Amino acid sequence: MKAVLIIGVWLAAWALNIWLSRRDTRLTRFLVAAIFGATILILWEMIVRLYQVPSVILPAPSQIAASFGSNLGILWTDFVQTILKGALTGWVLGALAATLTAIAVDRSPFLQRGLLPIGNFVAALPIVGLAPILVMWFGFDWHSKAAVVVVMVFFPILVNMVAGLAATDAMQRDLMATWAAPYRASLWKMRLPAAMPFLFNGLKITTTLALIGAIVAEFFGSPTKGMGFRISTAVGRLDLPLVWAEICVAAIAGSLFYGIVALIEKKVTFWHPSQRNQRG
Repeated sequence: MKAVLIIGVWLAAWALNIWLSRRDTRLTRFLVAAIFGATILILWEMIVRLYQVPSVILPAPSQIAASFGSNLGILWTDFVQTILKGALTGWVLGALAATLTAIAVDRSPFLQRGLLPIGNFVAALPIVGLAPILVMWFGFDWHSKAAVVVVMVFFPILVNMVAGLAATDAMQRDLMATWAAPYRASLWKMRLPAAMPFLFNGLKITTTLALIGAIVAEFFGSPTKGMGFRISTAVGRLDLPLVWAEICVAAIAGSLFYGIVALIEKKVTFWHPSQRNQRG
């Protein structure tokens, strides 16, 4: 009977979404996504309640919401420590360093042959090996977490930026040479605009990497605040609702982070065919 009730709710929501999806408007697209998310939460709550799943294994969404509401101060403090100080600072520094390095690589064949292979090697290093080393180097505060994030985001952005700077075709480069344009002029007027779609691809990819790096680094040492610290201590106390509340904060922050970067991309690369296709 329990399984029949769960399947019935799923089928009813599925049928409603199919009916709504036939009307392709902005409102129906939003409703389909909202109904799908609400259905997942309702089924989650039903399964936990009907089958009496212990909260140490899987807390119900209502328990997570209650923990979220009763720990708003703690969650905000952890958000500022991990996301704003560690992840965002490291992401900005890593993106700036990668962009400047890509310009140097674009000008130097030596760096193209020497730096990029090293970058691929460093990018393959496991974060669980790098994090404790950087924590010992930079201390237990947010600075070490920012350093971990810089290492994680630097090479993905570098690879994309190098490819973007080389994306211009031979005719465009010959035209700039015909006008006797110096490298600085060709960089600002031709190469950087052509590289923007590639740069934003790297920036969007690394939004999630930055959050993961900052949270994981806190498992190896941090002050008595931060999302990684809170998750590890809450697991030790079997306070799984608080763990899931921290996970929800990370998911919301990551979605907003990605959305903001994607919105900036639309404004900067409005001329690119991919953006025109999205608007169409």
